[in-house]
Amino acid sequence: MRHLIATLAFASIAAAAPISADEIGQDLYMQYCATCHGTDAKGAGPLAEHMITAIPDLTTLAERNPKAQGEFPMLDVIHIVDGRTGLRAHGGPMPVYGAIFAAEGADREKWGEVMYTRGRVMSLVYYLESLQQPS
Repeated sequence: MRHLIATLAFASIAAAAPISADEIGQDLYMQYCATCHGTDAKGAGPLAEHMITAIPDLTTLAERNPKAQGEFPMLDVIHIVDGRTGLRAHGGPMPVYGAIFAAEGADREKWGEVMYTRGRVMSLVYYLESLQQPS
C-alpha cells in the first residue's frame, strides 16, 4: 500500500506541468489590467467607462510606437508598468505595478524581492507583446 501511495504521489508531481512565463503574464494581466483594458486588451474593460482618460488599446502598442512603428516598445512598456523610472502612464491615473509586485514579494530577501518584481513585470510585458496585432 505504501508503494502504491508513493507511486501515485510521484506520478502526480511528474504529471504537473510547470507554469510558464506566458501563463504568469496572462494571469497577471487578467488580475491587474483587464478591469480597465479589457480581457482582449482593447481598452474596453468594465471600469473603462468610469475613467477620466481614455484607456488605450494595448494590442496596437507596436503599431503606434512613435520611435519605430511596428516594433514593440519593450522598454517604454516596462517603464510604464514598473513605474520606478518616474514615467507615469496617462499622466498618472494608471497604478504603478512595480511597487505592488515588490510589496507582494516583501517576504523574500532583498535581492530575491528585486528579482521577483522584475520577473513579474517582464512576464506581464512579454504577454502584452504577444497580443500585438500584425501591422
